[in-house]
Amino acid sequence: MDTPIDISTDKSKLNLDFLHAELSQQYWSLGIPRATVEQVIANSLCFGVYLTESQQQIGFARVTTDFATFAYLADVFIQTDYQGRGYAKTLIAAIKAHPDLQGLRRWMLITRDAHNLYKQFGFTPLANPGRAMEITQPNIYQTP
Repeated sequence: MDTPIDISTDKSKLNLDFLHAELSQQYWSLGIPRATVEQVIANSLCFGVYLTESQQQIGFARVTTDFATFAYLADVFIQTDYQGRGYAKTLIAAIKAHPDLQGLRRWMLITRDAHNLYKQFGFTPLANPGRAMEITQPNIYQTP
């Protein structure tokens, strides 16, 4: 990491304009409405990534959890201009070390292209994929 970063769970520091702009362009949340971004922030443990000197937000992740048995990691990103510097690794390490997320029985996430990142933190393909089920609506934000 060539520029130091801070990672914070303080929701008051989150830049909603930045988050909506970034998330609405990601493959998993293309076109997400701002109101939906506001709702997921309100109902998740959020991690903002900020450049230490300027406090400019450059990344984000959130965890949906019951804080006892289960956590779902979602919306992980580092702004394109700052990728490849180890910031995502630092972010995932901070999430996994968060005191409220210790002792969970199961962590889940879905990724199209970041398997190598998550493997470094113990994530593996489903041990029993035949047990997992889903309802998915991948284009929900494009539907009128």
